[in-house]
Amino acid sequence: MIQAIGLTSNPRKELPPAVDDVSLEARPGRVTALLGAPGAGKTTTLRLMLELQRGRGITYFRGRPLHRIAHPSREVGVLLSEVPGHPARTIRGQLGMVCAAVGVPIRRVDEVIEVVGLVSLRDERLGTLSRGMDRRLGLACALLSDPHTLVLDDPAGGLSVTEGRWLHGILRAHAAHGGTVLFSTDDPKEAARTADRVITLEGGRLVADQEAADFARTRLRPRVAVRSPHAARLGALLAKEARAAQRSVEVVREDGNRLSVYGSTCADIGETAFRHSILVHQLADETGDMGPHATLHAEGLASATVVTSALLTSASATSIPTDDALTVDASATDEPATAVAATGAHTPDDPGPTAESGTRPAGSPRARDLPQLPPPIAVRQAPSPLRPLRYELRRATGVGTGYLTAITVLVTSALLSVLLARIGHTPQPRLLAAWPRECPLPPAALGAGLLGALAFGEEFRHPALAADRGTVPRRLGLLAAKLLVASATALALAVLTVGCDLEMLYLVYGRELVGVPADWLSLSASWIGLTVGCAWAGVLAAGIFRSTTAGLAAVLAVPVVVVPLVQKTLAGPSVRKAAGFSERLRELLLMQWPFGGARYIAAGARLVAQPVGGALMLSLTALLCAYLLTTLRSRVR
Repeated sequence: MIQAIGLTSNPRKELPPAVDDVSLEARPGRVTALLGAPGAGKTTTLRLMLELQRGRGITYFRGRPLHRIAHPSREVGVLLSEVPGHPARTIRGQLGMVCAAVGVPIRRVDEVIEVVGLVSLRDERLGTLSRGMDRRLGLACALLSDPHTLVLDDPAGGLSVTEGRWLHGILRAHAAHGGTVLFSTDDPKEAARTADRVITLEGGRLVADQEAADFARTRLRPRVAVRSPHAARLGALLAKEARAAQRSVEVVREDGNRLSVYGSTCADIGETAFRHSILVHQLADETGDMGPHATLHAEGLASATVVTSALLTSASATSIPTDDALTVDASATDEPATAVAATGAHTPDDPGPTAESGTRPAGSPRARDLPQLPPPIAVRQAPSPLRPLRYELRRATGVGTGYLTAITVLVTSALLSVLLARIGHTPQPRLLAAWPRECPLPPAALGAGLLGALAFGEEFRHPALAADRGTVPRRLGLLAAKLLVASATALALAVLTVGCDLEMLYLVYGRELVGVPADWLSLSASWIGLTVGCAWAGVLAAGIFRSTTAGLAAVLAVPVVVVPLVQKTLAGPSVRKAAGFSERLRELLLMQWPFGGARYIAAGARLVAQPVGGALMLSLTALLCAYLLTTLRSRVR
């Protein structure tokens, strides 16, 4: 059950708020439609309910506000816009990432894909999906954690008639199992046909809260849809005969050869067309919208027909009609209809917003007891993935960017090592790493930095984790998972690069250049530390600056900017040296290091003391502190 109280958006400079004191209720087991013209405040209302926009008010989902629910995605399924995701990711891969984020087993993907009818498209890329298939994928994401409540913003927008019927059938089935469904639409006919209750907004205010049958009877106008290749001539004849007979008939020219005739019947229009030999392609009764004008005049209402309550109740409570329009009985045209004006007036059959939405006159005693302003709504970040490591693995392996980058690095490194060996004057350690002195970093380090930058850069460019909240949560659990995966990727890339370079040098020049250096242990540690450090620098910088380009720029800044600064700082004469460091360390801990541990610690200290190692450690420390500061600041806000 959804209970929204006093939803009010923040003022927009000199303009009134987009939503002003809206209170509504959506009950379980029923489909509720939030109706309004474009700009009426439907999307803003939903965003205020979901705490995605600042304002005032409070919304309860089964008695609890959203920020008090431990796992909101398991309680509320949301579809606000198109599904954001990497265009090269498959449907199954996208749903697998969402599974890891919300903490549900991967087998749920196949179940939801079957429910939404995407079984044959499970391996299709997101960038190739049509509007209808994208809506199916969005609904699959909303249903993935089997939530009790569905909140959908114009779910049938841009869909065909058949796809719209299917979508509303899914929503009806969810409500039939006890769930709560709230969706927005700007089509009154769709709201009357598919919902049990219709809540109408106009200008950011609630103007009506009615059952679907009452809404159709009091707010919709029946009309006759006519299609003819001579639509203009037929419309002029109908208007002329109505004036002659002193009847109130309104003829509206639609797109193409279509007419919408208010205040007449199929029989009268057919007789007119027959008398004047006008060909008619379509002649059908429809339940139209609220008329061609927003304000309904009494003259136009005099001859409006009434749709029977039994027919509309059956249509909204049992099944979706087989036609795009609701078919009405042409014989029930004697009784004049009463309409609700846009100002919010209501008829005796319509209790209006006062009875249903909880609003009270300003002068009532209970209204004076309530506080003047509802509580403020604070926008909160999306929670961190419940299974961050699994999420990061599926993100990294779900697209071909990482594989393409690794292949490019291996090929470039192998060719560069062969070229350097042919030119000569390159030491063997640099030859094995394909690192010429003119380049700031070897290809493997650049590739590791790029993959690290993509770890956060893709999150901001193609958000899948926080699509409904507009920002990626920079939580420590997600950061640790990204650093761990980036470390494993960089380590594999470093080993494969040296192996490929050795193989290429052996194939081209024989055994002359493939000997193992004497200090291979320290060289291996330096090589692994360089690639892993570049990967970490890319991850941290992209997470701070929200950009892959910024992450890669931070990787390049280490050898180009930081290393010269460190070298300049250490260029002066050294007064003291760190001789005997390992012995003093052993004396301090009063124990012997097993397996020659003191030697390894001393080697690590020498690596850090080098300009490149020191610069990399300094950069990583600065980036990590900046990341932690950004995370803490967002939490304080």
